[in-house]
This record gives sequence, structure tokens and C-alpha cells, in this order.
Amino acid sequence: MIQLEDLTKEFDTASGPNGVVIATNRLNLHIPAGEVFGLVGPNGSGKTTTLKMICGLSVPTSGRVMVNDIDVEQQPEQAQRNIGYLADFFSLYDDLKVSEYLNYFAHAYKMNESAIPARIDEVIAKLGLESKRDAMIAGLSRGMKQRVGIGRAIIHDPPLLVLDEPTGGLDPKARVELKELLRDLHRAGKTIFITSHILSDLEELCTSIGILEKGRLLRVGRLEEVMREGATLRQIRVRLASPGFAAESWLAGRIGVSGVVTTDAVVQFAFAGADAELAELIRAMVMAGAPLCGVQEVTETLEHFYSRISSGEVM
Repeated sequence: MIQLEDLTKEFDTASGPNGVVIATNRLNLHIPAGEVFGLVGPNGSGKTTTLKMICGLSVPTSGRVMVNDIDVEQQPEQAQRNIGYLADFFSLYDDLKVSEYLNYFAHAYKMNESAIPARIDEVIAKLGLESKRDAMIAGLSRGMKQRVGIGRAIIHDPPLLVLDEPTGGLDPKARVELKELLRDLHRAGKTIFITSHILSDLEELCTSIGILEKGRLLRVGRLEEVMREGATLRQIRVRLASPGFAAESWLAGRIGVSGVVTTDAVVQFAFAGADAELAELIRAMVMAGAPLCGVQEVTETLEHFYSRISSGEVM
């Protein structure tokens, strides 16, 4: 669905070396149809610049963008029919009703006139905006405005949605509702390219991710593969039903065990072995008298993994 080939964007500035700042540096990326791809990176890493080039809103210095096998720079109008874009800071027309706003953009996308009323009904129903159909946009909450913005992005039924920080500024309830809406759109066959500073949201939504730093991709791939690639030793947490067992001293020196930490009735340690070896360790611990009532492998979060890769801990 998306193919970036040596995508580079330079900006002229007095502050950069030779008067140039490189926002993206020869990005190569292939995103198949049906993915939810999350682009992760700090402010200034080139995320929004990349999104704008994908949408044809910014022209690359070199390289090219293909969307659904269409060259975005060479065939911009045809490419736009395949893309729905929601910017980080988007604006709506406050003096229009929700239905009028969607009607306006349906015409802007040159949809077939006879198909527009039914499509507006369909989008309003999909977004849960039935009660707001004739409401003025000026009176809507932030969450409802976000839904209307997504409605504008999908009114022409594009196969690709490009969303820049869509959950930013939403309250917890609106965030949950928006994430469920995005899951529905994905289940309906949409490919979604998304950025967010709320990494837990990306971890819940994405099938694949890319980590961007200073215009370069440090990691890219399926979410579970990227996380596994940079994983440290597996972390095991056991809970004791009662005090009295010296778990820390018992684990000390055991093969594959390191970094034992005890907090009240919970013991956590790093383990270098496979499942069978872990099972044998737990069995031996029980045989030694440990009153175990729970065993859990602690999975690293995307936020923690990103923190480690940004600090250089993961190369």
C-alpha cells in the first residue's frame, strides 16, 4: 500500500550544517495493504514530514512515494483518491453542520453526486454521529470533532488512512472510543499509517512499527519481531502465598538466573533459559518449599523498549 524509496527531505535553514537541515534521510519502507503501521519518534525526528510527503502535501528533495502503486508526486490527484489524511492540528468549519461538512468534502473529492447522500449516512452511522448529524461543529466536544475529522478522511472511501497524533488531547473515554473506531476501520479493510506520542495506544493498535530518529529508521517490522529483536533477558515474576521462604538466597547462583529483586511477597528475576528450563526451575522451587501462588512472564512495553533504544542501550 505504501512504498518509500530513498525518501529524503531537506530544508534550507541558517542553523543547519551548510545551511540545510535533513528532515528525512533516504527512508526505505514497504507497508503491505491491511497493516496498522505506527511511526514512533521524538519531536523533530521527521514523522510529520514523512506523513506529509506520503499525502503529497510536501515534495521530497529526492526519492519517491508510491501509494497503491501510484506515484504521489507524478499523479497527485489519482493518489489523493486513495488517501484519507487527518493532521495533528486540524481545523473544521465551525459554521457548518456535521452533515454539511461531510457533504462539502464529498464534493471536494469529486464523488459521484448520486452516491453522496447514502455515503454521508453510512459515515455518520459508522462514526456514531447520528445524534450530531444536524449539530453545528462549533458546539462539538474535542472527541466528536476528532470523529468528524476522521469522517472527512474516509468520506471518499480511500484504502489508506494517514493519521497524525489522532488521540492527542482526548480524554480517556474519547481515546478508548477512538481506538475502537480505528479497529473497526482496520477490520473493514483499511490500511492505517499512524503516529502518536502515546506509545501504549500504538502498542494496542499496531501490527507493525517503525522507529524514526533524526530522519533515519532505526527499527522497522512487525511489532512482535521488533520487540523481540531488541529484547533483554526474559523477566519472570513469582508471587508467594506467605512469607518465610528465602527466595532471593535460593535463586542466587542458579543457572540462568540474575537480577533477583524481592518486594514483599513478589520476586522478580531475569532468566536466560527456555520454557522447559523455566518449568524445571519453578518445579524445584516448589519442591524446596516455596509457597508459589502465581508465575508470570513480564512483557516489556513499547514505551520501555523505545526508551532503551533512544538512550542507545539497544543498538
